[in-house]
Amino acid sequence: MKEVIMKYVVQNAAKYGEPNEKAVMGKVMAENPELRKKAKEVLELVRECISEFEELPDKKREELIQKYSVEEETKKETEERGLPELEGAKRGKVVMRFAPNPNGPPTLGSARGIIVNGEYARMYEGKYIIRFDDTDPRTKRPMLEAYEWYLQDIEWLGYKPDEVIYASKRIPIYYDYARKLIEMGKAYTCFCSQAEFKKFRDSGEECPHRNISVEDALEVWDRMLEGDYEEGEVVLRIKTDMKHKDPAIRDWVAFRIIKESHPLVGDKFVVYPTLDFESAIEDHLLGITHIIRGKDLIDSERRQRYIYEYFGWEYPITKHWGRVKIFEFGKLSTSSIRKDIERGKYQGWDDPRLPTLMAFRRRGFEPEAIRNFFISLGVGENDVSISLKNLYAENRKIVDAKANRYFFVWDPVKIEIVDLPEEREVELPLNPNTGGKRRLKGERVVYITRDDFKRLKGKVVRLKDFCNILLDEKAEFRGFELGDVKKGKNIIHWLPESEAVPGKVVGENEAEGFVERNSVRDVGKVVQFERFAFCRIESVGEKLTAVYTHP
Repeated sequence: MKEVIMKYVVQNAAKYGEPNEKAVMGKVMAENPELRKKAKEVLELVRECISEFEELPDKKREELIQKYSVEEETKKETEERGLPELEGAKRGKVVMRFAPNPNGPPTLGSARGIIVNGEYARMYEGKYIIRFDDTDPRTKRPMLEAYEWYLQDIEWLGYKPDEVIYASKRIPIYYDYARKLIEMGKAYTCFCSQAEFKKFRDSGEECPHRNISVEDALEVWDRMLEGDYEEGEVVLRIKTDMKHKDPAIRDWVAFRIIKESHPLVGDKFVVYPTLDFESAIEDHLLGITHIIRGKDLIDSERRQRYIYEYFGWEYPITKHWGRVKIFEFGKLSTSSIRKDIERGKYQGWDDPRLPTLMAFRRRGFEPEAIRNFFISLGVGENDVSISLKNLYAENRKIVDAKANRYFFVWDPVKIEIVDLPEEREVELPLNPNTGGKRRLKGERVVYITRDDFKRLKGKVVRLKDFCNILLDEKAEFRGFELGDVKKGKNIIHWLPESEAVPGKVVGENEAEGFVERNSVRDVGKVVQFERFAFCRIESVGEKLTAVYTHP
């Protein structure tokens, strides 16, 4: 709370030259309306913060003003960003799609596409389609479980698709359009190896198969479908412009032979469309009005436009956005995660150290926080590098108001208060926002963290809301009243031996020790272990297990 108050003190001083306690109080109360019943105490803290700020050296004051001014501007920009209007969008006519490759569960990167497309469909009262682009059974390796994982996480994020499409189940449709293109003289079967065609492509020359007759091309196509050829022996190419300035556009591959079992359709097909072909056909058939894709996929649009031109179709309105890089995860891909799981580095797709949505669910993140996080990033073309701290801040706004507070003593040290005159029940806040209370037994033998013991040994400390002691293994009782222990200094958390449950925290920040017995009633919920972090209590057995959420 003191940090929040100091922020408004500094911002007020930056704006008006010197901080005004009434203005600061107004800001604090607006952000934390539950504190109105404690207005006197808050006012004292405001005055204390103003005094501390005014006593700081000029350099330090300037540093604080710079820090909090930048924070305020960033907050304003975030609030103003959101999602811009879609070009040419008409209410009730917009059709958006999110088209994942189900080779693993959705990650934070997937969440951006789920959320932005879902929000636009909602914004324009349009249609939202989930289409699984799963026509590569080898290099993309679809997982049977991943289809359901995606649908579960999409629903968890707050979106209900109007239609779910499985591209692998619609392959005969793509065969029909391929045949039409061959008959139109716009596609041809090619027996060039990759290396051979690369020479033609790079030099801008036509390969010898480009001008075979429609009849011959159809015969080869039919034999491809019957399984008469081996992988890599022949492909179907779309005719474009072999002199195109971008070699990647020149006569690109639309179908190739892949003799690999598929998790949804088994061995039913041996000829599979490339993503560019499948997606081009589906976007037309599904009536997609707007496509939001990464700017690295601009070549896909250029390739697909040839098909649209040949059939006389109108291409959807496209918007290209920049990549979002999250510092803490870098370029961790689904395929690399899978390998790490297989090697035993992670214990599964929901390992709380991973960037999968199921991992964030396990950690106790709120879907609203993830939605707000990605909506605030907008859909600009510039690449964005951002820290998980931004997501933590969004989630903290939500969970802080409802998370119960408990003590967790990690790396514990047992101490005995040798001359404690009496044991007494101690009442502590359960949740400062709701006014709830919890009780602990203040007794002779208690646990504290080793960090606190090393740091404060030989000093008078206060066991929060219990008593003051001269800290040692055999601690000397110094009174029940706050006394000489100044508020906020040398006040530590603790646990009575009789109410200490063995517990551990797993995930990004791992620790082991004792947990307050009161916390066992909050299994499945996010709580705040005071002076440690927000955590989601996952299970209670021989040990209570909690998953680290964030600071």
